[in-house]
Amino acid sequence: MTHDSDRLSLVADVGGTNTRVALAEGSRLLTDSLRRFRNADHPSLEDVLSVYVADESVDCAAAAVAVAGPVRDGEGQLTNLDWSIDTAMLARVTRAERLAVLNDLQAQAHALGHIAPDKLRTVIPAREGQSGSTRLVVGVGTGFNAAVALETPGGRIVPPAECGHVTMPVRTAEALGLAEFVDDRHGFASVEDVLSGRGLENIYAWKAGRSRSTAEILSAVDDDPDATRSVEWFVRLMGAVAGDLALIYLPFGGLFLIGGMSRAMTPYFDRFGFAESFCDKGRFSDFLGQFPVSVVEDDFAALSGLAAHLADSRT
Repeated sequence: MTHDSDRLSLVADVGGTNTRVALAEGSRLLTDSLRRFRNADHPSLEDVLSVYVADESVDCAAAAVAVAGPVRDGEGQLTNLDWSIDTAMLARVTRAERLAVLNDLQAQAHALGHIAPDKLRTVIPAREGQSGSTRLVVGVGTGFNAAVALETPGGRIVPPAECGHVTMPVRTAEALGLAEFVDDRHGFASVEDVLSGRGLENIYAWKAGRSRSTAEILSAVDDDPDATRSVEWFVRLMGAVAGDLALIYLPFGGLFLIGGMSRAMTPYFDRFGFAESFCDKGRFSDFLGQFPVSVVEDDFAALSGLAAHLADSRT
């Protein structure tokens, strides 16, 4: 397919397993251009993008990549895959003039305001008449991370972070037992070690004394008491950590949960007390009720965020 290249941007969302690539015109994704690549079928992101650019016959004006891992000075390294990404490679493959490499949560935060209302599921509603500009994205999936979106006169700023690798919170003797179990297994008990796909597996192994996959645990809720208790622990920890992040960033404009584990846990939020754990902060418990919480159900939000970021950087 041949495109009018002067008006288009190439955007790519690189996860540990798959890479999604699409074209965008301004902040609008061209959905018919969307393709998904299995990372295992390619030696590098450069190879993935070279295939895509050749197939689409496109020479873009701008290009941006979201990386599931830390990013610094235009260079990203995937946490769960031995791929490195930088702007020099992007320029070489796409011949684009404007380039960006972002952490995947940064891309998700740039998508806020571009997500259709029917792709947002309310967990904690906003209080009547309340508004705010600062918003926070919390990602719970293969890993864990968060990104704050700050609105400034010069445009939206989304600083990178690696929140998943801070120490797991411990308030009770039982939680200390979980932390010690994870520490023995991995040498350090991080938030990501209990709030991610493998995090649920760690909780289950601690509770049950045996191993099951994330999919098996989720399918066994109500049939396996250990699976039920593990999901309850996950939901309550998720609420507690999200509440901690809300106090750090004060997202009066809303906190947005993204990622496969966030969606998988959504049916259990009411049952296992996500909101109660979120607000359980002592004398600041009522204060936490000011932050609306939603689950993002848009599979292409990161790509939309990259497109929006490139469009905003042009103005």
